[in-house]
Amino acid sequence: MAKVMIIGAGGVGAVVAHKCAQVPEVFEEIVLASRTLSKCDAIAAQLPRPITTAQVDADNVPETVALLKKHRPDLVINVALPYQDLHIMDACLEAGVHYLDTANYEPRDTAKFEYHWQWAYHDDFKKAGLTALLGSGFDPGVTSVFCTYLQKHYVPEIHEIDIIDCNAGNHGQPFATNFNPEINIREVTAKGRYWQEGEWKETDPLSVKAPFTLPEDLGSMNVYLMYHEELESLAKHIKGLKRARFWMSFSDNYLKHLEVLENVGMTRIDPVNYKGVDIVPLQFLKALLPDPASLGPLTKGKTCIGCQVKGLDAEGKPVTYYIYNICDHEACYREVKSQAISYTTGVPAMIGAKMILTGRWQGAGVFNMEQFDPDPFMDALNRHGLPWTVVNKEVFNG
Repeated sequence: MAKVMIIGAGGVGAVVAHKCAQVPEVFEEIVLASRTLSKCDAIAAQLPRPITTAQVDADNVPETVALLKKHRPDLVINVALPYQDLHIMDACLEAGVHYLDTANYEPRDTAKFEYHWQWAYHDDFKKAGLTALLGSGFDPGVTSVFCTYLQKHYVPEIHEIDIIDCNAGNHGQPFATNFNPEINIREVTAKGRYWQEGEWKETDPLSVKAPFTLPEDLGSMNVYLMYHEELESLAKHIKGLKRARFWMSFSDNYLKHLEVLENVGMTRIDPVNYKGVDIVPLQFLKALLPDPASLGPLTKGKTCIGCQVKGLDAEGKPVTYYIYNICDHEACYREVKSQAISYTTGVPAMIGAKMILTGRWQGAGVFNMEQFDPDPFMDALNRHGLPWTVVNKEVFNG
C-alpha cells in the first residue's frame, strides 16, 4: 500500500481522486492539493473515504517541496496545468518522490508541444533512483499503450499509426471546451504536424480533414489532422514506423465559433495592453467560457478514441487492426460526477500510478508509456472503467 499526492483539482483531478479512492489496496492514503483549497475540499466531500487536502502553488518549487516533505507521498500525480510540469518535476527530485503526468510541458508564451524539456530530466531521475512517467492520460497515454499492445500481439512490425479521437457527445452550450479552455484552444489553433518517412510534415491548422464512421453505430463525423505529443514519443520508440498521424473530431458549431474568436484576436496568447493593464486574450476568454467541470451533468452521448495500426504480422503479411474504447458521458457522471473527457484522462492517470506503485512498471529515469509492457495496463483498463475492443480490419482511410 502507498501514499499518493494528486496536484490539481479540476475535472481530471476530481476523477483521479475518485478512482484512487476506489482502490484502497494500492492507494492507502491520498492527498489532494491545489492552488484553491476549496476545490479540493469539494472533491473530498464526494469521496467514499476520507482524504487529506492541502493548498499549494505548483509554480513555487520551494512551497511544493515543503508540502511533499510534510506529507511524504510515494508518488505525485500531476494533473495541474502543463506549464507547471517542470516545476513539479523539480520538486519531486528534491523531495525524492516518483512523478507522473498526463500531458507534456508547454511554455506559457509559446504554443509549442515537445517532450525535450522533460526528456532532459532523464539522467537526474535515474541518478535519484526515481521514476517519472510522462503522458499517462488517454491521448497521450492509452493511445501509446494501444499501439504497443497491438505490436506485442498482432502487428510486430508497425508501419503506420492513425490515432482518432472522437467526441460524439453534446453539452448543449453555444461554445465550450471539454477540458481546460486555454490548453484546448492552444492545441486546436496550432499548426498540424505528422511523422512520415523519418521527418515531420506541417499543415495549416485544421486544414486537413477526413470523414470517419465510428464503430457501434455512433454515426459519422469529420476528423481533423492535428499535432499531439504522443506522435513525438511514438516516432522515437516504435522502430520502423513510417507514418504517424493524430485526428480529432470537431462539430461545425465549434469550428464556426473558434474561427470568429480567432478573427477578432481572442485566441492570442501574447499580452494586450488594455487601460494600462496587460491582458492575455486567451486567458480572458477562458474566464468567460463555461468551466469544463460544470459540463458533467449537461453532457450526453459517447466518446470513441482509438488507434488504427498497419504493418506486418509475424509471418510478414500485411495486416490492419483497429483498437478502441467507447465511453459514455452520462455513465461517467453517475460514477464520478465528471463527463467522459475528464474520465478518460483521469482513469489512466490512476492506472499509471498503480503500475508504478505495485512494481508492474519499474525503471529509474523519465519514460513514456510505450516503453513498458502493455499487458498489465490493458488488463487494468478493463477492470477500472475503460474497456477496449480490437478488430482486424481497416476502418479509416484519411
